[in-house]
Amino acid sequence: MDLRLKAHVECTDGRVGRLENVILNPHTQRVTYLVVKENGIENTLRLVPEHLVQTASPEIISLSMDKTRFKKMTPFIQEEYIPSDVTFHMAEMVGWDMGTPAAVFVEHETIPAGGIVVRKGERVFATDGHVGQVDEFLVEQKKGRITHLILREGHLWGKKDISVPVKYIDRYKEGKILLNLDKSGVEALPVVPL
Repeated sequence: MDLRLKAHVECTDGRVGRLENVILNPHTQRVTYLVVKENGIENTLRLVPEHLVQTASPEIISLSMDKTRFKKMTPFIQEEYIPSDVTFHMAEMVGWDMGTPAAVFVEHETIPAGGIVVRKGERVFATDGHVGQVDEFLVEQKKGRITHLILREGHLWGKKDISVPVKYIDRYKEGKILLNLDKSGVEALPVVPL
């Protein structure tokens, strides 16, 4: 299964959006959810459990549900209402004179417990420095485990994709993927044709 970020996502009754991010469990190296950006509706992202992926190729991810069920999936961006009395109390606690506070809406990502969000373009580091960015993932069909990270390396005139086996991922830290290889080790890995 090839999960390419920005691939089209289709339900049983038609196309619904694009793959925006994946959520994975860093301990098991398993993809647990897909974050799908819904077509035609600005800023609408939905969490789709990985077990609902029927097939995935670099261009299209097929889900085993219809559009009606997709619309009922949990939104990835949640909006939380904070009433004016709470903002007033918070301001008083730090000594601010706000006058009459307004209520506010705060947006936050819904990340299931134990998961981390990995986005296209996330920076990847070897033990001796930056080596590229996340382009996509290769995932086992049956167990949903990530087998390879596809790393986009290079500059505008000399880009190449490198297949990095998951065993070389040391850890995830503050939006960075850290490898347990140095730059020469990364260079020795297989190149994926663009």
